[in-house]
Amino acid sequence: MTRRNPVDEADLTRRLDAMSLKEKVTLLTGGDAWTLTPVAAAGLASVALSDGPVGPRGTSFGGDTPPALLFPSPSSLSAAWDEGTAYETGRLMGLKAREMGIHVLLAPTVNLHRSPLGGRHFECYSEDPHLTTRVTVGFIKGVQSAGVAATVKHFAGNDSETERMTYDARIDEKTLREVYLPPFEAAVREAGVWALMAAYNAVNGTSMTENGRLLTEVLKEEWGFDGVVVSDWQATRSTEASALAGLDLVMPGPDGPWGDALIAAVEQGRVPLSVIDDKVRRVLRLAARVGALDETAAPEDSALPPDVHRRMRDLAVKGAVLLRNDGLLPLEPGTLRKVALIGPNAVRFAIQGGGSAHVTPEHVVSPLEGLRRALGEDVEITVHPGVFPHAKLLPLDGETATDPVNGEPGVRLEYRGTDDSPISDEHKDPADRWFPIILQDGVEELVVRTRLALRASGIHRLSAIGTGHFTLHVPGHEPQAHEQFQEDDDIAALLLNPPSHTFDFRAAQGETEVVLRIRPQRNLPHPITLLGLGYDVPRGTDEEELDAAVAAAANADAVVLVVGSDSDTEAENVDRTTLALRGRQDELVERVCAANPRTAVVVNAGAPFALPWAERPAALLWSWFPGQEGGDAIADILTGTEPGGRLPTTFPATEADAPVLSTQPVDGVLDYAEGHRIGYRAYAACRTTPLFPFGHGLSYTTWDYQDITVTGDMARGLSLEVIIRNSGDRPGREVVQAYLEPADGGEPQRLVGFATVEAGPGEAVVATVTVPARTLATWTDGGWAARSGGHRLRVGRSSADVRLTAAVPGFR
Repeated sequence: MTRRNPVDEADLTRRLDAMSLKEKVTLLTGGDAWTLTPVAAAGLASVALSDGPVGPRGTSFGGDTPPALLFPSPSSLSAAWDEGTAYETGRLMGLKAREMGIHVLLAPTVNLHRSPLGGRHFECYSEDPHLTTRVTVGFIKGVQSAGVAATVKHFAGNDSETERMTYDARIDEKTLREVYLPPFEAAVREAGVWALMAAYNAVNGTSMTENGRLLTEVLKEEWGFDGVVVSDWQATRSTEASALAGLDLVMPGPDGPWGDALIAAVEQGRVPLSVIDDKVRRVLRLAARVGALDETAAPEDSALPPDVHRRMRDLAVKGAVLLRNDGLLPLEPGTLRKVALIGPNAVRFAIQGGGSAHVTPEHVVSPLEGLRRALGEDVEITVHPGVFPHAKLLPLDGETATDPVNGEPGVRLEYRGTDDSPISDEHKDPADRWFPIILQDGVEELVVRTRLALRASGIHRLSAIGTGHFTLHVPGHEPQAHEQFQEDDDIAALLLNPPSHTFDFRAAQGETEVVLRIRPQRNLPHPITLLGLGYDVPRGTDEEELDAAVAAAANADAVVLVVGSDSDTEAENVDRTTLALRGRQDELVERVCAANPRTAVVVNAGAPFALPWAERPAALLWSWFPGQEGGDAIADILTGTEPGGRLPTTFPATEADAPVLSTQPVDGVLDYAEGHRIGYRAYAACRTTPLFPFGHGLSYTTWDYQDITVTGDMARGLSLEVIIRNSGDRPGREVVQAYLEPADGGEPQRLVGFATVEAGPGEAVVATVTVPARTLATWTDGGWAARSGGHRLRVGRSSADVRLTAAVPGFR
């Protein structure tokens, strides 16, 4: 059960009565970007919120973000197919949040993988509503067991990033109820979630922050949600409409459409005071649950366990999916003399996607570090990137850049007026970007100075992130100028996906001071801007680097080739336009596999990509974005630890084979015309064979499915007992999956239950799969009803690998 600090409703009434109307309304908009305003009269301390799908970041974003714990991405968590693992992840995040002084974690993200091109795919769990629901329930219970509020988001229909703030998701009621709402409903009814976030988009013609049918009639009245509905940041665009619809908290603050306008609406009778009191009571109830009333002490068991890093490493192992293995894995260190570690993601490891979920990790274990620990010092490991597919350079680090004024790592930032006169200056520590940079009155130009330690001669690359007119000055070179602007005034777009331009210059090894002058774009609604610098050392041409990688592969006993994407390719606020890996990565895989058949390819990505070479390597492992301990997790699997993952989403063979691709609204409308046929259900309907099916994943052992017993019925729910035997010579973990299919084949099968089991060599075990009645029901005529007609259960290792079939009792 979710732990709740005791909530005395009578006490909340007393606190509510002690507040003035102004105090009440002020509480309903953030005090700043990440906290609520304290109210002394109510005994309310400040409540702190933090983004959190990959771990709590804290109450800042950008260069000032302190180091924290970076967990595997949600797509990795769902690949474990285990509610207990989701609970453990949630609890660890909740405990870390308490340690950081965070009361509300803005997670989980439970929107579906409707299209493989979805930009926020990595931050969501699955293409399937049932799998998403079970992971959601476990995660929320885990977070709230630590006395921290989980926030289920983004309610609802927020499954694409293109025009995400304005598009209208047109979803019929049956599809909405059976596909897109179940994770939210279970979060409320089963997990007892304490907060929910209303999305930017509209659903069926009404903006979600003004959608009274979904926020009030469905969420609060039908489901009984007693927590706080918070807006996505800057999603609230009205006063009365949003207040009356069921929105409780506008973020960020202190500015916004409520404030004095909402006070006036109450005083003039357009918004009843009872509506305001209900919202304030919900916020006070939340504060009581998280210990922010009278500064309630944290529970005694609220400390992070001392082995938290090992647990995070194990989480990454449980989510990694072994897609193919022709016998190369696991590698045996005693048989290897030389291993070639190749690929762009081997040297620039992608540990998370891009956007508001970003966490600054306290450390990162790279694939090289992980392999070195796993293989031992006697094995020679050579490293070659091979190709350079990344859109942006890595940020300047403290070893490369120092402030020319004080000699500390970082840069000197100067603020200058119209006549180039100095106004002020400050030191900036190394960061991927500095935000917000405040452009006070009179500031017309920013000047960045830094001393670069050039460790090699050749062509150096320096990138500028942000918007405006940029001019780079390097001693001995003509100035280089570039302009890059944002078309609209969306601060979120600037923050999440800022443009970048790379300058290059030839220089010898040594030190040089460079100057970047910026006339920033000034049409944003606030006098702020964003700025960042990246750098890359001299390297060979693409052909030279590719040839070197192939030569290293040919000379190795085994190859570990790491390809994939990054936080620029997969990011909030932008959908992908292709399933192809960026740059020449496909060519690299083909050439390396040709040079050495003992090649294991690791794909380091958060969402599906087209893999035209999938049959070429001897082994293929999908690591997702595995978080800060990812390098050790990958090495563990490559050297014998059981890979735990199964695919939570279907991997298409080609882009043309993906039944649902469109993330692009037409005239502002995103039509969910496919209904429930997304993911594996769409493939079944189209009779298309994917590259790797939903639920697929290999073990280091083999499994025999021997028998199945089914009890119950469609109206009361089902219980399945499945006997399986580990028929291999290694201990293993299996995910037993149950799919329901009409006997007449009129609809594609759909997942209704699963269970994980572990067994030693030769051992038989019983997997018990519980299927609730609601999971078996269908939405019809405004309510839920048991399905009619004959149905059968198909049980096996994936949606395409069915080992046992049984009729549902009561039907033949």
